[in-house]
Amino acid sequence: SAIPRAHSQARGSLTGIPSLGMRLESTTFPRPRLRDPRRAMDEDGVRPRRGERVPRGGWMGATFLSFFLLQLNILVDTGSSNFAVGAAPHPFLRRYYQRQLSSTYRDLRKGVYVPYTQGKWEGELGTDLVTIPHGPNVTVRANIAAITESDKFFINGSNWEGILGLAYAEIARPDDSLEPFFDSLVKQTRVPNIFSLQLCGTGFSPNETEAVASVGGSMIIGGIDRSLYVGDIWYTPIRKEWYYEVIIVKLEVNGQDLNMDCKEYNYDKSIVDSGTTNLRLPKKVFEAAVKSIKTASSTEKFPDGFWLGEQLVCWQVGTTPWHIFPVLSLYLMGEATNQSFRITILPQQYLRPVEDVATSQDDLHDEFRTAAVDGPHLHSNMEDCGYNIPQTDESTLMTIAYVMAAICALFMLPLCLMVFQWRCFRCLRRDHDDFADDISLLK
Repeated sequence: SAIPRAHSQARGSLTGIPSLGMRLESTTFPRPRLRDPRRAMDEDGVRPRRGERVPRGGWMGATFLSFFLLQLNILVDTGSSNFAVGAAPHPFLRRYYQRQLSSTYRDLRKGVYVPYTQGKWEGELGTDLVTIPHGPNVTVRANIAAITESDKFFINGSNWEGILGLAYAEIARPDDSLEPFFDSLVKQTRVPNIFSLQLCGTGFSPNETEAVASVGGSMIIGGIDRSLYVGDIWYTPIRKEWYYEVIIVKLEVNGQDLNMDCKEYNYDKSIVDSGTTNLRLPKKVFEAAVKSIKTASSTEKFPDGFWLGEQLVCWQVGTTPWHIFPVLSLYLMGEATNQSFRITILPQQYLRPVEDVATSQDDLHDEFRTAAVDGPHLHSNMEDCGYNIPQTDESTLMTIAYVMAAICALFMLPLCLMVFQWRCFRCLRRDHDDFADDISLLK
């Protein structure tokens, strides 16, 4: 069933789609990122506590408990597993975590380094007591990385001072023995092993009050909140517990299937990542999708640079021709092995407005189309759509090693014979010279 967009506004002109600039956080169906969908709580079970509102920029609040109170704004990231906060002065941080002032901090005497697609940080591991304002009324001793050095990680004006990785322990740094925050929360409290995120986008009307405009969604810990969505919630299985890896079974542009091997859509993995904006597609899929979008919107000519994200296209306020751009549809595997559900994405979400260029709310309105989630849709052999990284058998590696050693031996044998022959020749020649010298002395 159709899910209406949250009331929000983006500002700016449009740029092309070098990575299909997909604003999934603007698609306001509140897809829960669920650890265990079988344990979802609703009105018939335990009423989940309302999570902290996620203000603009995709962050939520967290508080460290010690002999003093320090409240930090934390980026919620399903694409990583470390809980890390700024612990040293930085020009982009208004406040930071000072471990030496916390009576409950415990140093683990271990360093950690975490690189991202963009940016990196390093720091020192420890534990401290943490609580979440407006969330479950519990206190948790959690692993915390104190960020002491970073490069292109903190963002000027973002208003967050750390990152809360919600993925599984397998991708935690420095290794999978480090327990992620959410695992600690579930283990130490009675909070169910489930959380959900409602991400509504980062653009808001300048007419809204600052309090309203600062809210871009919600995080619900321990369940789902039925007041935040309409229609049904559709579940997709987690293929592997490291990232939140899922399977895309089909991609359509204006209802036309790209007709690619579904493994191509999931190369080398498909993950749900709340810490990024774009829908990143494999190169072959991206090129096919852009080609289909260009064909579907051929009634108006655009410079080639527009499709590469290198040139802007501008219209008068309120006249953006959204209707000429096609809708995109992603099909995700459903709970049944032969069913999927469809996520319909509008051009208002995959074409990104450029910052600081004015646009009106009317520019984002589509009278005839809505973003939606619907299903079920029948498919076959969907499990074959998952991409499997080729695993080389150890016996094969040993065989290759022996073959290479034999080849090296064959090349070395003639060389060794030549060296041996040369050494023998030198010895024989030296003996001959000594004999000649003796004869000369006798004469």
